[in-house]
Amino acid sequence: MPSTPKAEPALALELSSVSCTFSDKSQPGQSYTAVRDVSLAIGAGEFVSVVGPTGCGKSTLLNVGAGLLEPSTGLTRVFGQPLAGINQRAGYMFQAESLMPWRTALGNVMAGLEFRGTPSEQARELAQSWLRRVGLGAFGDRYPHQMSGGMRKRVSLAQMLVLDPDILLMDEPFSALDVQTRQLMENELLALWAAKRKAVLFITHDLDEAIAMSDRVVVMSAGPASRPIGNFVIDMDRPRDVAEVKVMPRFLELHRAIWDVLREEVLKGYQQQLEKA
Repeated sequence: MPSTPKAEPALALELSSVSCTFSDKSQPGQSYTAVRDVSLAIGAGEFVSVVGPTGCGKSTLLNVGAGLLEPSTGLTRVFGQPLAGINQRAGYMFQAESLMPWRTALGNVMAGLEFRGTPSEQARELAQSWLRRVGLGAFGDRYPHQMSGGMRKRVSLAQMLVLDPDILLMDEPFSALDVQTRQLMENELLALWAAKRKAVLFITHDLDEAIAMSDRVVVMSAGPASRPIGNFVIDMDRPRDVAEVKVMPRFLELHRAIWDVLREEVLKGYQQQLEKA
C-alpha cells in the first residue's frame, strides 16, 4: 500500500526569539541591536504585513527570513525545518529596482530559471506565460529603460513568481509608484496571491496598504531593539479592491485601532531621526 505524503506544517515561516546586533560603524567598539527577542509566525497561505516607524528593523526581519542575514540569537524555521543558509523556498521582491538593464523583460523573468538550470525553451515558455499574467505579454522585448515604473514592477513580480516560491518576501515593493499605479499593482498582487495562496511577509510604511491587503498586521516598536507590540487580525471579506475597501466602516475601525498603537512609535522614531541629524 503506497505511503501517504507527509503534510506540510501549518507554519510556513517562523522566527523564534530572534535578535540581530551589529557593530556601530559611527562609534567604533560599540554595537547596535536592530531587533530584540522577536517571535513572528506566518502560516501557510497567510498574508502578513509588518508596519512600524523608520529604522524599526522591518527589513532586518525580512532578511533573516530570506536567509540573507543570520540572527545573533534565535532560530528561523521554514515549514518546520531550521533554516541554514539561503531560504530556497522563498522569493524576494526588493524595494529598489532589481532588474538587469542589459536584459529584456523576458530575459529578466527567465534569469532565475536559467540560474536553476531550467532548459532554455522551457524557461522561455514559463517566462512568457508569467509576463502575460501580469499584463505584459506584448512587452517581452522591452528593456527596463523602455518601461514605466509600473511596468518594471510587474516584471519584478513575474521574475519572483515564475520560480513558484512557497513564501513571498516583499520589502515595500510599491512605495516608489504613484498612487494610481500603486493601487493597480496592489490589486494585481492580491489576484495572483489568491490563485495559489502562498505565504506572504510584506513590509510597508503605509498602514492603509497593510490593512487593505493583509490577513494580519504586525506593529513593530521604534528602534533600537525593536519588537512586535501589536498583532491585528484583518477580519474583512476577500476578494478585496484596495481602493474600495478603504471606505468600509470596518477598515476605518481597524485603522483607528492600529494607529492608536503605532502613533507613539512613529513619533519616537521621528524624534530619533531629528537627534541624529
